[in-house]
Amino acid sequence: MALDVTFESICPSRFISFTIPSPTCSDSLLRVAVLDSPVQPTDSPQVGAMLVPEGRENDWIFSTELGQLQLLFSSPEISRLILIGNQFKEGDFSRNIYHRPLKCSLQEQGFEVWSKPLLLALSPRSLFRNGIPEIPILSYEDSLVSSIVIHSCVGYHVGEILVEDVEIESESEVHHGCHKREFRRRMRFKKMPNLIQTEIRIVPETDPSLNSVRIGDMGFIPDLQVLVHPYLAPMVASLSLISEYLEGQMQNGFKPKALCLGVGGGALLTFLTTQLGFEVMGVDNEMEVLRVAKDYFGLEDSECMHIVVGDAIKYIKKLAYHENPQTLSSIVDCDYNCLSHLVDGKVNHKFDVVMVDLDSSDIRSGISSPPLEFVRKNVLLAVKLALSESGILAINVIPSTKSFYDNLVTHFLGVFEELYKIDVGNGENFVLIATVSPQVFSVGDHSNAFLVRLRSVIPEAYINSIIKI
Repeated sequence: MALDVTFESICPSRFISFTIPSPTCSDSLLRVAVLDSPVQPTDSPQVGAMLVPEGRENDWIFSTELGQLQLLFSSPEISRLILIGNQFKEGDFSRNIYHRPLKCSLQEQGFEVWSKPLLLALSPRSLFRNGIPEIPILSYEDSLVSSIVIHSCVGYHVGEILVEDVEIESESEVHHGCHKREFRRRMRFKKMPNLIQTEIRIVPETDPSLNSVRIGDMGFIPDLQVLVHPYLAPMVASLSLISEYLEGQMQNGFKPKALCLGVGGGALLTFLTTQLGFEVMGVDNEMEVLRVAKDYFGLEDSECMHIVVGDAIKYIKKLAYHENPQTLSSIVDCDYNCLSHLVDGKVNHKFDVVMVDLDSSDIRSGISSPPLEFVRKNVLLAVKLALSESGILAINVIPSTKSFYDNLVTHFLGVFEELYKIDVGNGENFVLIATVSPQVFSVGDHSNAFLVRLRSVIPEAYINSIIKI
């Protein structure tokens, strides 16, 4: 295939995709994608190549520019990423079942040998200053064993949505070096293809004890008794800071109250109500996501669960107005009249905890959370006003850079009394916990029933890992 383009220099953010005949199979094509980093390259730019996992060529991670951009961001030393894989067939792929192959056919066909002339031809001229370069072959590894897309739809705000059932290898190994099998249900957005928005555990709908079950063989149902999405259990662990206060509220006949900004599949909300006895208000701006949450992730309205469709940041500002009309002059950029419909008449109380799980809408500079708009002082003040005197804010943080994280900490300390953090341990997420009042807390304290209950439903390690900033 002739290309009217030159690859002799790095052109930031350039993306080119084309097909070539397979050198090992005359009746098939290979798809080649070349992506240059949006970051201005150094004098000695590096090039890396990646072989797309066989059978996952139509996965958004590998088939979309945004997915490939995230792959590039995962190797920050690389200025140009070259992906090579089988050309996937056009059409509806949503019912395709993926099972990880034992071996990759392209690898067996001598990929590193026949791909070298192609990789050199796609490399910038500066790479040849000291002779013919060696192009490193990057590997993509994750825990996915099998998957099937069970639903797809389009949301007004988030765009294309996929719901998929997957089998993964768990981190805990069993006998003979084999990994324990786990089944999960995931929600993903095409605009953030590498990010799992929601993940819950699922079990076979007929006999959960079956060991021979494979994805695609039967249906599955949600198991909502545990939190499997990496940062959700650490967010719940934040409640240990105010466990004595929460226990006192419950002993006096009051349900603890939580406000969740960002609902997704609703796993966190359901867990708070069913496992810890909370009354929960959830806010999400995407009606289609909420519909998917109810149809596929077990989210249910109840007397303890209230869902509001609206912008989460605008909602918390409106809530601050509703609770503290005398503070109108200190909260700006919020139209009181246009937001009046967002607050249910039932919301006439303070919250004991506000949990925030909001992503940046622009991932071209890297996935980050929360959005910058949330870090504005007027928003943080609104959150503080919505909390009770002993309340806390727990927020999922994905820092795109160290300066992003440092700036976040500075802003939080400028509004709240104390700040704590939990390192989720996945190399990506942190949970920041901001308090309205000073806390007296000891990780070794087992004295109240709420803390005992909390330790029984989430890993105790997260509670023990809370540190003060």
